[in-house]
Amino acid sequence: MPSLAPDTSELEKVFDLPSEPTLREAASALARLVREPAFLDSRILPLLEQARWVEDWYVAYRYDAQDGFCSLQIFVWPPGSKTRIHDHSSWGVFHCAVGSVLEERYERLDDGSRTGHARLKKIWQLSWNREDGASTILPYEGGIHRVGNPGVSTAISMHLYGPRTAEVDGRDYDPSRDYVCDRRENDGQGIARTPSELFAGTAHPTSNQDFDRKETGWKSGRQMSGGTLPRRGSTPSG
Repeated sequence: MPSLAPDTSELEKVFDLPSEPTLREAASALARLVREPAFLDSRILPLLEQARWVEDWYVAYRYDAQDGFCSLQIFVWPPGSKTRIHDHSSWGVFHCAVGSVLEERYERLDDGSRTGHARLKKIWQLSWNREDGASTILPYEGGIHRVGNPGVSTAISMHLYGPRTAEVDGRDYDPSRDYVCDRRENDGQGIARTPSELFAGTAHPTSNQDFDRKETGWKSGRQMSGGTLPRRGSTPSG
């Protein structure tokens, strides 16, 4: 897999800061990266042709810093693809580089005392493109969301994740059953699925036996009732 190390030198200096400034600085660094012409020409735009042959989202490139301070990834979103509802065991930032992606954000209504049980409420959804800035998430309940591409053209986004706060990659949720389970990186949702895996038919599926394979369609509109939209580039709550 091609290395992204030469393109991340500006990012390394932001990880000695407290959590909130780190998110702001990481968002700013991604914004500079997605506007760099050489980076777009060499890393981003060639992926559009490649994405014509796949139907599900995948991670085209991934760079994990040797000391574990960050993971930088490029996601490709063919039309109609989307993640499960999930969270992460680290903070994260993503910035759309091509097209637009839709993010749905959720809050947890239960107290987490019952194993495998979680009640969610959708609080907002936003469409993000390159001019909208970055979306930021905090670990676990601070960033329960779903990301995908309900449009008709391929989208590409840059994602930066901080160090994990647990052994697991995060958690996956099924609101239809008020269900939640831990997600390890090799479970499919968090794995860096490459084009070669997808073409060879070896990529991990985006759902497993614990989850209902029936997915509802994307709903139009930019905000669901009952939620307050975050300011662009801010750290949303919930």
